[in-house]
Amino acid sequence: MDKEYLKQKLNDLINLPGENETVEFKEANTSYDFSKLGKYFSALSNEANLGRHASAWFVMGVTDRRKIIGTAFRLEHQKLNSLKGEIANKTDPKVTFVDIHEFKIDGKRVLLFQIPPAPQGMPISFEGHYYARNGEELVPLNIEKIERIRAQSQVSDLSAEIVHGATIDDLDPEAIHVARINYFSKFPAKEAEGASWDDITFLNKAKITIKNKITKTAIILLGREESEHFLSPAEIKIRWVLKGADNMEKDYEVFTCPFLLAVDKVYNKIRNLKYRYITQSTLFPEETLRYEPYSIREALNNCIAHQDYTKGGRINVIEKEDDELIFTNYGAFIPGSVETVVMDDSPEEFYRNKFLATAMFNLKMVDTAGGGIKKIFNYQRQRLFPLPDYDLSGGKVKVTITGKVLDTEFANILAQHKELTLEEIIALDKVQKGKRLSNQEEKHLRAKKLIEGRKPNYYLSLKVASQAGQKAGYTKNRAFDKAYYLDLIIQFIKHHKQVERKDIDELLSNKLPGWMDEQQKKFKVNNLLSEMRKKEMIQNEGTFAKPKWILNDDYYQEGV
Repeated sequence: MDKEYLKQKLNDLINLPGENETVEFKEANTSYDFSKLGKYFSALSNEANLGRHASAWFVMGVTDRRKIIGTAFRLEHQKLNSLKGEIANKTDPKVTFVDIHEFKIDGKRVLLFQIPPAPQGMPISFEGHYYARNGEELVPLNIEKIERIRAQSQVSDLSAEIVHGATIDDLDPEAIHVARINYFSKFPAKEAEGASWDDITFLNKAKITIKNKITKTAIILLGREESEHFLSPAEIKIRWVLKGADNMEKDYEVFTCPFLLAVDKVYNKIRNLKYRYITQSTLFPEETLRYEPYSIREALNNCIAHQDYTKGGRINVIEKEDDELIFTNYGAFIPGSVETVVMDDSPEEFYRNKFLATAMFNLKMVDTAGGGIKKIFNYQRQRLFPLPDYDLSGGKVKVTITGKVLDTEFANILAQHKELTLEEIIALDKVQKGKRLSNQEEKHLRAKKLIEGRKPNYYLSLKVASQAGQKAGYTKNRAFDKAYYLDLIIQFIKHHKQVERKDIDELLSNKLPGWMDEQQKKFKVNNLLSEMRKKEMIQNEGTFAKPKWILNDDYYQEGV
């Protein structure tokens, strides 16, 4: 967001009259308790839902008397941004901040945490407990409010609503023809009887219309292009974009209803080229399409079925040349956790557009048995490609499907370790991508000796690495004994007589574990030098700011 807009937003929040259950101010001079922040996230999200607010706000750097004092909470951008994942791991369903806005007013740093409302019908819990506000007080979410939120899922289904003024003439004849073919392919036992059905009878039987009346589902799936106006202000559009290696837009096209036909049109725009690669499991190159056709159609159809059409947004399909496909749709991910959907392999309990989802199932567009997402995961596993990435933040669902091998070593693991479960591969895929593991995932992988390292910097264990032929990668990530580093420093100083700090940093840079970032390596070297100084192994002949290290006399004759 624009800085001036954020400053105005903060001013508006500060000037709100009286108590407000969707805004909270905290000083947070230097730090703030994570658990308390999570409880406020749950409370503010639930209250935003009940109050029908677009967002709730948690403000740091402002006192409860609404005076701007500034905050030093998580000054490093990476640590501040990691809060999104930390909150998502503790909430159910797994939602997080829309964004964390950081800016300064008169030199004082302010943080605006933008919190989405709880999804329709689903109160948000933090660490298994539901929270709410009583004025400005943080309290448990009471039964009445819980039931009021849960009842939302039973109130209405936009996709089943009748479109007044619309007739069967507003539907596309070709789309109806394709719908018949798909329906009888799905239910072959009805084909003989269905031969005598006229179009409106067929649409009723397929649960696309209701008692001869045109529904919003009928317009979305089968409507003529010019019929989109019936659903205004909803946008019944899918935008396909092709981006080059520089991330610049090279081509695009926008498709509207009928979505039944639009899916094939979008699919045909995607350049699903052949991809060749070699793994250690074979001497011959593998050749496959970059993307499994089923995965493209399933991801796109899921966007159509689960889009929140009240938001007025488009479905987007972004194709990056020879790299990945990104699908986005508006609306929180109702099951809450992708892992739960994949591992439970069961139908969803709630649907945002139940009537639409049923019609799409009848037309062979989606699989409501809960296996569609799991199939995408398995297709990626079979190709030895990274597993799909799901980003559920900001009130959207963003699915990324990669069309190539990102890490040859990881691909070799998939090729040689057929015994790994999908759950284990999902967790190892996170390790490959440097993503945070849950406590349960970390505990399981350690128990099976699949990973080593310290939280959050895990790497594949020697057991996995050696069997997959990546011992060099293991050695790069594995720390040596401290005596090894101390001896290196002593021999280095002995050879050069006197060395500066930058020389020692350069010496150890490639010797320290590969999972360490530059800051962590500096801390490690600090600790080593500090220990050597305290044990009188070395001394500083320079200044504190620019040290020059030499060995004490005893260490010129022998090492550690």
